[in-house]
Amino acid sequence: MIRERKPKMVIVGGGTGLSVLLRGLKKYPVDITAVVTVADDGGSSGRLRDEMEIPPPGDVRNVLVALSDVEPLVEALFQHRFTAGDLSGHALGNLLLAGMTSITGDFFHAITEMSKVLNVRGRVLPAANQSVVLHAEYADGTTVTGESKIPYRGEKIKRVFLTPEHVEPLTETLNEIRKADLLVFGPGSLYTSILPNLLVKKIGEAVLKAKAKKVYVCNVMTQAGETMGYTASDHVQALHNHLEEPFIDTVIANNGDIPAHLLKRYEKELSTPVVCDADRLKEMNIAVIQDMLAKYDDNVVRHDTLKLASILYSLL
Repeated sequence: MIRERKPKMVIVGGGTGLSVLLRGLKKYPVDITAVVTVADDGGSSGRLRDEMEIPPPGDVRNVLVALSDVEPLVEALFQHRFTAGDLSGHALGNLLLAGMTSITGDFFHAITEMSKVLNVRGRVLPAANQSVVLHAEYADGTTVTGESKIPYRGEKIKRVFLTPEHVEPLTETLNEIRKADLLVFGPGSLYTSILPNLLVKKIGEAVLKAKAKKVYVCNVMTQAGETMGYTASDHVQALHNHLEEPFIDTVIANNGDIPAHLLKRYEKELSTPVVCDADRLKEMNIAVIQDMLAKYDDNVVRHDTLKLASILYSLL
């Protein structure tokens, strides 16, 4: 009996946004690959990166958990963060990934082995098998070094770039991009979660050459220090500027209202709903899908993971 091939979806990003999307997507009959940034240099990830000279494990940990199929207690254990002693601030999952990297001698193999332990539905691939440093150049010509510092500069970002400049991606990552039926970028921080993946030169080149439909999932809210005042088309234009040619075919954006009490809370963080300027996107030859995609948990605005997953699945 010939087993029918599942459609292949490759999601590029990092941070909370990627994890939120994957929790909904894993419920569908889709072959999922998540390509995750390795530019994080803050918190537990930054400490392990510096002390053990390994890629930062935090974003990978969150993605592994989002795609895992384990008992809730195991998931809670993996996400548990110590609050006292020398381990204070460290998530147990970060320490386990660091330990597995020591055992296998390789971050990629550590992720592969941890994926088996967590019964992960799909593949999780780092954008590179080494740490990279993210830098931002601002409109006034100044630069800031370090992913965790970039959002605090408060100036308009002109571009972001990586060192080392010629970092090698995994062959597996390039192959997954080539074979994808749908390439998804976001949701997540534009300059510090999505673009660091595309700035790995061969990944950017593979994305431009890929035959797959390319979809950008626009954030619901702007982000202070990164995208203040950005419309949906501004987000897309930044992606195109960094790869020096247009590549996004479709934008998915929220058109639902945000409750007034949440708008007030976000205003204190200099964050406002992203305006979907559909006419401008259509001028850029980009298809626009709008829906009520915002969900409100614990006073935080997130994407409705099930609704977003349903839209993405329909595009296959």
